[in-house]
Amino acid sequence: MGAVGLLYVGAVLFLNGLMLLGKVEPRAAGIFNLFVGALQVVTPTLLIVFSPGDPAVLLNASGLYLFGFTYLYVGINLLGGFDTTGVGYFSLFVAIMALGYSYANFQLLGDPGFGVIWLYWSFLWTLFFVLLGLKRTQITRYTGWVTAIQGWVTAAIPAFMILTGSWRTTTLFAVILAVFGLVVFAVLWPLTRRGEPAGETSEAQGTTGTHRFHRT
Repeated sequence: MGAVGLLYVGAVLFLNGLMLLGKVEPRAAGIFNLFVGALQVVTPTLLIVFSPGDPAVLLNASGLYLFGFTYLYVGINLLGGFDTTGVGYFSLFVAIMALGYSYANFQLLGDPGFGVIWLYWSFLWTLFFVLLGLKRTQITRYTGWVTAIQGWVTAAIPAFMILTGSWRTTTLFAVILAVFGLVVFAVLWPLTRRGEPAGETSEAQGTTGTHRFHRT
């Protein structure tokens, strides 16, 4: 993934996480989702056009579209007030494909760090599927925190390291990153479950994360 695009993936994940936590107004977040989504569609298209015969470039470019279409879809939903099930089930597709990209980074590209990062993304997009596709609003706060944290850990910080030439992909780094994710996201679960709604309920649902994602 291009480092510049990855930097803004970090920004939009952070913003969307804050939106799910009720700190950012949905329509305001929707505009930025469109900006980043457009960037993540134009960038891989240019990569494919200018490097049509390079399998590694094509593989990385194809992964960018998963993010680009997600953010465009989310942005349109937030601004248009549409139902979230389409975004949710597309997120399931992304979560499954992310497992394949993780394998490719481990086995084909020799980048265990991003192999783990793709596993992070698979987990996050699975949460999006449960929250937006299945509308299990009780995980809203948990998903918000995971999204905001992943914005930094999987995107903004790695992007800055790549841009400054300090990214070193080693097995030890990948193990540390994996352990960090397992510990932090496990600890967050009981902490964020306090005060969450037990499920979808009539009027109260209007202020939960699922409806925050498509209210106007």
